[in-house]
Amino acid sequence: MKISDVLRNKGTEVVTIRPDDTVARLLEVLDEHRIGAVVVSADGSSVDGIVSERDVVRHVGRSGAAVLDGAVSVIMTREVHCCEQGDSVEELAQMMTDRRIRHVPVVADGALTAIVSIGDVVKHRINALMSERDHLKDYLTQ
Repeated sequence: MKISDVLRNKGTEVVTIRPDDTVARLLEVLDEHRIGAVVVSADGSSVDGIVSERDVVRHVGRSGAAVLDGAVSVIMTREVHCCEQGDSVEELAQMMTDRRIRHVPVVADGALTAIVSIGDVVKHRINALMSERDHLKDYLTQ
């Protein structure tokens, strides 16, 4: 199974935020789209960083509510692990588990094309197992 298989069902819409937007604006975007992380991109195509609810909570815990008025670039993760549509779902799941990350941008020729969450990976794997089970069941009952 490839990342492209996951995206076929999930879609390729990706929400971005600019590095100079405030953390308060980030929270509005996360709530509006009902998502847990956003790719930080100055131009909507490059991957400058990634920022999640977890990043906000950690920084508010350390520095207080003043973080909300600061720039997203201050709290974002700069070292972003990305994947490509041709990559294996199994390898991506392993990488996400090993590195303890929940969201991975999908890129093609350096440009952002989608984002995959651990939930997307799990859902895809469960659907594949259920389909395999149904095929085996049909095979055995015929």
